Amino acid sequence: MSAPPNEGQQSARIPFTKASARGNDFLLVEGAHASGDLTQLTRRLCDRHRGVGADGVEWLFPDAEADVTARLINADGSEAEISGNGTRCVAAQICSHEEKTEVVVRTGAGLKTCRLICRQDPTFEFEAEMGPPEVGGQLSIETMAVRAIGTKVSTGNPHFVIFVEDFQEGWQRQAALIGAQPQFPQGTNVEYVVVRGAHEIEIRLFERGVGETQSSGTGSCASAVAAIAGGRVASPVMVIAPGGSQTVRWENQVYLRGPATLICRGEFFV
Repeated sequence: MSAPPNEGQQSARIPFTKASARGNDFLLVEGAHASGDLTQLTRRLCDRHRGVGADGVEWLFPDAEADVTARLINADGSEAEISGNGTRCVAAQICSHEEKTEVVVRTGAGLKTCRLICRQDPTFEFEAEMGPPEVGGQLSIETMAVRAIGTKVSTGNPHFVIFVEDFQEGWQRQAALIGAQPQFPQGTNVEYVVVRGAHEIEIRLFERGVGETQSSGTGSCASAVAAIAGGRVASPVMVIAPGGSQTVRWENQVYLRGPATLICRGEFFV
């Protein structure tokens, strides 16, 4: 009698760590465990019903000059230059295995240094050097479906920051339409910002390749930079998102401070 299909055969397994930075969640996976199309595999891993579930995967590779190279692929399979929150999650993973107070991560937006401020396992708080921002002028978007005026900001990836009096119902639909406009040929992250005080803003986020998220490191930086550049607030700025707050200060470059928590480790069956 022949054996049933796959009897005695073991599925390939991909070890992962799941981490979260203020509700912005990522899977951290060693690139050596990946085979084939990373786009398709990332979609499977990030599926919140049939996979592990995450906003994206930070694929980790050895680097001769940095502690690690992190290649970020979003939940929809698109590749992003960088995630500020994802980079902190990568640094937390490294610090959980090694006694380090400084972690250098190579991203698609260059080398980023995360300095450990404090740790209470499984949570690690870092201040990350995010580099100098690029602030563009105001841009008006007017179509039959959407009207918005915002500021273009690059923090290693593109953002469109819109200041509002309050958060309107259906803002997610508007943000999705904005990101698809021809003014953003590579797409863009969209942030809605309410100024709460001289050093405080509250934001909502719609990220390219993901959709609405609980938090964003680069989005927090872009929102704070746009608010500072427009004279609405002064550095440092507390940025409040649905997932929690982070602190952004802008001197010669932008610094982002916030926690990253390791949630669990496991194996994904391919």
